[in-house]
Amino acid sequence: MHTTPVISAVALCLALATTLGGIASAQDLHPSRLPSPMALARTTIDGAYISITYSRPYKRDRDNIFGSKEDGALVPYGELWRTGANAATQITLTADVMFGDQKLPAGTYSVFSTPGADKWLIHFNSRLGLSGTFARNPETGEFENAYSADNDILVVTAMPTTLEEEVDQFTISFETEDGDTSMAWRWITTEVRVPLSVE
Repeated sequence: MHTTPVISAVALCLALATTLGGIASAQDLHPSRLPSPMALARTTIDGAYISITYSRPYKRDRDNIFGSKEDGALVPYGELWRTGANAATQITLTADVMFGDQKLPAGTYSVFSTPGADKWLIHFNSRLGLSGTFARNPETGEFENAYSADNDILVVTAMPTTLEEEVDQFTISFETEDGDTSMAWRWITTEVRVPLSVE
């Protein structure tokens, strides 16, 4: 009869330890402490809301980001890139938007890219929920390549330019100048821009 308070006290201490441990673990996952924290870029063009969620890798000690596979580049020319880090970059449009002279219908898409020395391809893909280009196979439990070009809704060509000042952390932004809006990607000394408009 007198053991119940002791048992309850022990149970309470265990519950508190578990809860506080869970809080500490959650705090360790705060975006500011991740190697490639998540970010959001957004804009509104003629009533169309556009947002991109992506993860922002740092250069860290890597000197060769974009370049040839033979030279050991982190993101080799001619190979599909998740366009950031961690989960696949994702864009949402509330209306049809023109990327250059091509139309992307309203909706949500994964965004991939194929970098090149003279041109980049930007892929808007209907497959969502990918970890990079991978997804877990529900039957085997293993991660497998789940990207398919068959699911590309639109592929846009963009020309890279060289920046004078280095950008240490991958950045996506929407920028408006003289009434014209562009989506800009920057990392290290590479910049890729695509003009946006709404018909």
